[in-house]
Amino acid sequence: MFPFSKSKKVTKENTSGIDQSFDAKDLLEGPDSAEGPEEELVQTEISYHPDWKLPEEEKYVYAFHHSDLKPLKPNQLSLSGINMDKQAGGYVFVAFIRQTLSKDIQLKEMPILLLGPNQEKLARKVFDLSQAGVIPSKTSRPWQFAFQPKDFFTNEEIPREGWSLAFEIKPTSRRHELDLADSWKQSLAEDAIESLEKVIANAAPLKPGEVNFMGINARIQGSGDLAVTVLIRNGTDKNIQFQQLPLKVEDASGEVIAEGSFKFDSFEVKANTSKPWTFIFPKSMVKNDVINLSKWRVYPVQ
Repeated sequence: MFPFSKSKKVTKENTSGIDQSFDAKDLLEGPDSAEGPEEELVQTEISYHPDWKLPEEEKYVYAFHHSDLKPLKPNQLSLSGINMDKQAGGYVFVAFIRQTLSKDIQLKEMPILLLGPNQEKLARKVFDLSQAGVIPSKTSRPWQFAFQPKDFFTNEEIPREGWSLAFEIKPTSRRHELDLADSWKQSLAEDAIESLEKVIANAAPLKPGEVNFMGINARIQGSGDLAVTVLIRNGTDKNIQFQQLPLKVEDASGEVIAEGSFKFDSFEVKANTSKPWTFIFPKSMVKNDVINLSKWRVYPVQ
């Protein structure tokens, strides 16, 4: 039995959700899960399950919704909600399962989240998406997601606009990535970016929920200031913000050689990423005239 056999037909009524897109490597198993070029955006085509026998009128409605979808980046999986129907205390959502890999895929059992307009979790359920069949490369397949009352975290009505369906990704299953500020993207050479990515790949894995500071370079400038470059590693599943950051630096002797507090207008480290930043300690903050940077560490002051 396939979805839509007992559900309300999809209409053009504006009850659509927000698109939620993910890197395929975060969801699919295997080293070749996200292979292929990553250049131009991809506009998917509709792919129906081979066992579906839809009248032309319904195909027209799906085509209408599909025409509103934005192109995706290569090697992505996306859930794009197009319809919501309240039934027997629960809800039935219709969404396009979209994929932009260069190969066909078949999904497995996967936890799906229902999110509200502010990305709050409203419901969670594990769906056997193997029933959706083989989804051809660069296509969108409409599918139904039925949530029962037991799947919800709230008793409130689900808003007809602004909801979304999303694949649940646990922080431990996601690849830790480099998060560069725009100024760094513009100034760093490609080989320097690759070096940072290697440092992140070879660093000891973070524990779930851990945030730490990894020093990668320290030098005394001609002015006598101490420049310390740090990787701020965020192992949580949430973006973190810093308005003020007090830091200490120790050299090979184990003594604190510099201490200061840095203020930011807006400084964010995205979830499950590492962000490099250079902190300049003015000469007046450097405590020792002779310091040994053959070994050193930097850490936030609690």
